[in-house]
Amino acid sequence: MQTTLGSKVTFDGVGLHSGAPVRMVVNPAPADHGYVFCRTDITDRDPLIVARWDTVTPSKLCTLIENQDGVSVSTIEHIMAALSGLGINNALIEIDGPEVPILDGSSAPFVRAMRRVGIQRQVAPLRAIRILKPIEVGEGEARARLEPADDFEIDFAIDFTDAAIGRQEKHLNMANGTFVRELMDSRTFCRQADVDYMQSHGLALGGTYENAVVVDGDKVLSPGGLRHQDEAVRHKMLDAMGDLALAGGPIIGRYVGNRSGHAMTNKLLRALFADPTAWTWEICSPAQAHSLPGAGVARRVAVAAR
Repeated sequence: MQTTLGSKVTFDGVGLHSGAPVRMVVNPAPADHGYVFCRTDITDRDPLIVARWDTVTPSKLCTLIENQDGVSVSTIEHIMAALSGLGINNALIEIDGPEVPILDGSSAPFVRAMRRVGIQRQVAPLRAIRILKPIEVGEGEARARLEPADDFEIDFAIDFTDAAIGRQEKHLNMANGTFVRELMDSRTFCRQADVDYMQSHGLALGGTYENAVVVDGDKVLSPGGLRHQDEAVRHKMLDAMGDLALAGGPIIGRYVGNRSGHAMTNKLLRALFADPTAWTWEICSPAQAHSLPGAGVARRVAVAAR
């Protein structure tokens, strides 16, 4: 069965790159609605933007979606990861600005608020995208790959010259609340030199040592240090989870990323859907649905009519 939120949740904060204040309200939505953003500050054009792989447009350092009227929302990856990680299939996300609030730089504030209102089951079958054969894309040393698997799994590897990060690798089966236990609180990260460069070019204006892990060589500059020793690779997996949520349904398969980022994951989804022999829609049985992200991680509220 598909799911949505038990009731709406509201988030106030600032955009990571714009530094502008923003309010975002995540609302329940009917079955087969999917994820849709609504720019409530837009009155002269279509304010609705479907959060899907084919509405992603090139953007530096984040995932940005845009409709045919040029209305956009950026830095959507952390809220998308939260929705996907909780197994929420349908949501209307109202936002009064062009960028999702960064909050603490992870998905944890989104997840905790949505768990409090619960998840509503809907009288509609859940369809998932089963990967039938490997699909891979790359550029330079970066690679991203989708391959067949019985569940949804993520493998990721990163390699940075800064000793505070270095080389990190992690593999997770995302079934039964793994996202909540292992990934949701891992924050975005960057090097101090990158912060200086971005801010000199009008980016990361809302970034602080509290909403990002900032490193300089072997030092972690953010107060309190790391939440996990391998927080960096965990956050890259969180980002991948959010970007893969734009596929249009849960994925049954394995994602393998090596130095991959937002643009590479979107390139991978475009390659996947360009090859109709590489994937198929599958109606999930109760057992299969239970093995997808989100099962058992939030209280369930009454079943809603379709």
